[in-house]
Order: sequence, then structure tokens, then C-alpha cells
Amino acid sequence: MAFESASVPPAAPAASPLSDAAPRSRRWPKWHLGFRFSGLLGLAVLAWWLLAALLGPHLLPRELLGSGSAEVFGPMSASHWLGTDYLGRDMLVRVVDGARYTVGLALLATVLASSCGTLLALLAAASGGAVDALLSRVLDTLTAIPSKMFALIMVAGFGSSAAMLVATAAVIYVPGAFRIARSLAVNINELDYVTVARTRGEGKVYIMLHEILPNILGPMLADLGLRFVYVVLLLAGLSFLGLGIQPPAADWGSLVRENIGALHNAGAAVIAPALAIASLTIAVNLVIDNLPGRAARERGAR
Repeated sequence: MAFESASVPPAAPAASPLSDAAPRSRRWPKWHLGFRFSGLLGLAVLAWWLLAALLGPHLLPRELLGSGSAEVFGPMSASHWLGTDYLGRDMLVRVVDGARYTVGLALLATVLASSCGTLLALLAAASGGAVDALLSRVLDTLTAIPSKMFALIMVAGFGSSAAMLVATAAVIYVPGAFRIARSLAVNINELDYVTVARTRGEGKVYIMLHEILPNILGPMLADLGLRFVYVVLLLAGLSFLGLGIQPPAADWGSLVRENIGALHNAGAAVIAPALAIASLTIAVNLVIDNLPGRAARERGAR
């Protein structure tokens, strides 16, 4: 008697240990700090301009910093990669030398604004009551004044020295940093571990610096990056109007103003500092968008 053979499905081929161990998608090595390619690109551009601001003036040939012996508004060439300006000075040297004013002053003003705003917010959140209300109303008054108008008044009244520009930009952006930090600190101040610290007798300074500050540091660093962009644009705008850094020193905004008349026949003298401003601001935004904490939250949301 014939029996039909039962059809047995073929055994699945044994998986190669190499194929199991191989990742499904290419991953960055561990040194990338959680950044995507765009974040690493922004970090590289930002590091370049920071190094230019710190080391550029010391590495540039001294004879080129004040030299105006070349052709006025000369074209780009092997000897002048970005052409020359209205006095025949090398534009590459001028842009690198101007980085110490654009990047340096903006970074100093941003750190001052963010630090003062964060400390005031910590004090307001930890104190509450009248202290919180007083600080909030005073800084609301500053917020009501348009930033450009306030900067023009300060420069017109006290001059456009580097110290005055830094102080003006810092005062303008303290209220914004205060608002962000206070909204975070007030929520954290109501959490259980802060209540426990207060119950066991910890002082106000301890609660501000050890309980609240570490938990708002990440968002405030991201906010610092955004305020840095705002300060760069503010200072560049003032310089373009002739109210910023004064000759013979020059930042990128004043370089655009000095050479704007030759846009039709020597565009590099105008486009180069404008591209420097754009590259700096875009790089900072790319770094902020790729911060490790933000990237982890995006992956969790997906």
C-alpha cells in the first residue's frame, strides 16, 4: 500500500555568525558624541572660527594686517585668495582678524547674559514670593524695550567701545535667559527631592546650585547657543550701521559696510564676511540641533 510522503518544509539555512553580528545599518563610531554628520560639520565650522578668533591674529603675518599696498578691490588670485578691500588690504587676513571681534565679543556677551539670567532665575525660583515677583517685573520692563532701539540709545549715549557693546548685548538678552531658566527652575523646585533637601535643612544656595542648576543645565546650554546667534547678528547689524567696532579694528559687519560700494565689481570683499557670518550662525544651529540629549529624545519619540 503506497503512502504519500508528507511534505516537510526545508530547514532554514543556518545563519552566519558574521551576519548576525553585523549591524542592520551603518553607525558612527563612539567618538562622535551622539552627533549626526550635520552636527559634526557644524562643530568643525564652529571650532574653526573659535580657533581663528583665538589664534588667528597671532598667526597672521604682521606685514599683511595693516598693509594696503595691493590693488584696490583686487580680484581673487593666488596671492589674495579673497581679493582685496577698499584700501588694497588682503580680505582673507581681514576676515580672520575680524573673527576675534565678531566671535569673541559675541561669546563674551552671551556668556554674561546667560549666566546672569540663570542665576537670577535660580534666585527667583528658590526664593519665591516677593523676590520672584520683583525680579520678574524688572526684567519684564527690559523685555518691553525693543532690542535694536535699546542698543542704539546705549551706543549713542556711551560710545561704541568693545566693553560697551558687550555690556549692551548682555543686558538686552538677560531677560530672555531669565524667562527660560525660571520656567524650568520653578517646575524643578516643586519636585520631591528638592522638598526633601529643604526639609533636611539645606540652605537656599545649596538648593540653587546642587538641586536645581544641574537639572536645567542642558536646556540652558542649548539656549546659550541660540542667544549667541542673536548676539552675533545684533553686533554685526550695529557695525553695518557704523555704530559697532570702529576703525582701524573691524568685525565682519563693518567689513561688509566698508566694501559694500564694490559689490558689482569686487563682490568677494563683501560676500566673504557675509558668508563668514552665515557659516557661524548656521554651524551653531547645527550643533544645537544635534545635542545628545535632544537626539536621544527624538529617537525615543520615534
